[in-house]
Amino acid sequence: MRSIVSTRTRIRETTLLVGAATDPGPVREQNEDAVLITDPASPEAQECGVLLAVADGMGGYRGGEVAAQLAVETLRAQFYAAPVQPTEIAKRLEQAFRAANERIYREWEPQGETHLMGTTLVAAVIRGDSLTVANVGDSRAYLVRARRATQITRDHSLVAEQVEAGLLTPDEARGSSYRNVITRALGYRPRVDIDIFEVRLMSDDRIVLTTDGVHDVVKDDEIASVVLAESPERAARTLVEKALASGTQDNATAVVAWLKPADLPVEPSPAAEESSSRWMIVLLIIGLLVFIALIGVILVLGPGG
Repeated sequence: MRSIVSTRTRIRETTLLVGAATDPGPVREQNEDAVLITDPASPEAQECGVLLAVADGMGGYRGGEVAAQLAVETLRAQFYAAPVQPTEIAKRLEQAFRAANERIYREWEPQGETHLMGTTLVAAVIRGDSLTVANVGDSRAYLVRARRATQITRDHSLVAEQVEAGLLTPDEARGSSYRNVITRALGYRPRVDIDIFEVRLMSDDRIVLTTDGVHDVVKDDEIASVVLAESPERAARTLVEKALASGTQDNATAVVAWLKPADLPVEPSPAAEESSSRWMIVLLIIGLLVFIALIGVILVLGPGG
């Protein structure tokens, strides 16, 4: 497994922590997923926002790997090509996605459809307390808030359309043999539609990006529990490890970002966790003793007492 070291910078009353992990999985010969993380402390991130992305490539031999890498490289180059105002982030992201789509299409088109390749792409820009997400395909962005993981993006896939139409339940879609049939991707056509989402962030929010090698086998509530319990770097590794342990047959990639409140530690210390566990045991014992005492009083005061 290849991990990407977490980075951090101050944002108002929070510290932005970011981590990622990716693994080719148990079946694929190469990793067709690609990851992009911009150092939050870099001048470009300070000026334009912190850009994060994952891509899941598709195509013939090494075609998917090339498409995914072209996508994240073009996304980064286009997004940071010039300073961008906060109100222009969505437009800049859309332009960067279109440039990536055109570059991938031009790569294979002269050689014919036998060399067809494409990729999903989901990207997030964090600037202050604003989150802007763009996506094409079925790689996802989640917001973890109030101990729940909410999917921000919509999957561009056959089963997602069937769920929306009421033809499948979410659980049926998870087990469908058609779950990997994509209805929209970068590189397959000269033009592509891009979904844009904008969210106002709060202190202690987490943002999670995943390829389907993770979210096809790791449920939303598991994603939330993992990222709430660990630092972003460790959480990303744990999500990938969970996907592998749960039997994923695909490349698996996760990116985790946390707007950590300034007064919280990066991770609960072992001493704090042990102390918390001891108090829980004490409270349970006290509750049991009170319950037994109440039963005793009821028996004494009952009709036969």
